[in-house]
Amino acid sequence: MRLFGIIGHPLGHSFSQQYFTEKFAREGITDARYEKFPLPDIAALPELIAQQPALCGLNVTIPHKESVIGYLDALDETARAVGAVNVVRIDQGRLTGFNTDVVGLEQSLRPLLPPFQVPAIPPGYFVSPLDGPWPEELFQPQQPKALILGTGGAAKAVAYVLRKLGIGYLLVSRRPDGSSEIGYGDLKKQIRDEPLLMFNTTPLGTYPDTDHCPDIPFERLGPKHLVYDLVYNPPETLLLQRAKARGAAIKNGLEMLQLQAEAAWGIWQQS
Repeated sequence: MRLFGIIGHPLGHSFSQQYFTEKFAREGITDARYEKFPLPDIAALPELIAQQPALCGLNVTIPHKESVIGYLDALDETARAVGAVNVVRIDQGRLTGFNTDVVGLEQSLRPLLPPFQVPAIPPGYFVSPLDGPWPEELFQPQQPKALILGTGGAAKAVAYVLRKLGIGYLLVSRRPDGSSEIGYGDLKKQIRDEPLLMFNTTPLGTYPDTDHCPDIPFERLGPKHLVYDLVYNPPETLLLQRAKARGAAIKNGLEMLQLQAEAAWGIWQQS
């Protein structure tokens, strides 16, 4: 029986086990199972691998997407460029890191950007519509047109995708460091009445702490803004609720989760 799983801490919010268990049942995959492996300290990874010889692959979530790299034997080109790993393939004791977050994000984001019209997306993925395609000015990389809340491994994946799409961005941090980072107190002058993407890559608002959200100036949000919360549990976080109330378009991370999970499964089948 092949074993797959997810490492991170905490894991109470994670849908990955449910997703893969349902996938295995739906597709008649009888030689695989998926488990949660809460791992407060990434230093415990070698012991986990030793204790679970049937492990063939792992998903990696907060807070280990960057620190896991030091425990791997190799990185694929994308994971190396991103600087973060969310998928590990285990083949005869050799651990190789990949990043499928970028696959999930890009595939879920592209239909919302020009030259594509905004598609009809199932409820829970995209709650309020954008008014047609966004203007081409969004793609001028010298002018920041996206704000990324957070600076961890998920933020690195978002930044990678934005660079690929030619969209300028700024990272927003509680402790800004460098020219590409700003503090939350600087957001008021960055959020204007023009097209803007905002990504939440922090865990704020994740179940069970659903009463929290990033400290942003919601009064500045409006119909020209898209707020993309990588959190998917609950489906509509407090951040998305408050952004929607201001007329902003919103999207949660469920579709991204599903797309990256399918990409991860493809990688695990290569071993």
